[in-house]
Amino acid sequence: MNNLKNSVRLIGFLGADPEVKSLEKGNKVAKFTLATHDTYTDKEGKKITDTQWHHVVAWGKTAEIIEEFLSKGSEVAVEGRLTSRSYDGKDGDKKYVTEVVVGEVLMLGKKQQN
Repeated sequence: MNNLKNSVRLIGFLGADPEVKSLEKGNKVAKFTLATHDTYTDKEGKKITDTQWHHVVAWGKTAEIIEEFLSKGSEVAVEGRLTSRSYDGKDGDKKYVTEVVVGEVLMLGKKQQN
């Protein structure tokens, strides 16, 4: 089992417009949240929708494509890897974040009009 890979694939909807920043040497980074939904029936027969929110980050040309074509409500498929990091919050407490670093993005719907 030494060929295990850190890989994740998600299909969902952007929860807000991507936040895109330009970095040194013209490189860009795009960050957004992605909502995925799972629907099931509980033991009483009631249909339940469970929504999970994922933090997503993309770099370079992928970030440029996201900036140009995606907005709140866009449906996308992303493939990438999971990363975890920590930082000190404004309250002084250590915060932990797990993000999907995008390797590929596939637009599944039309560009959203604002």
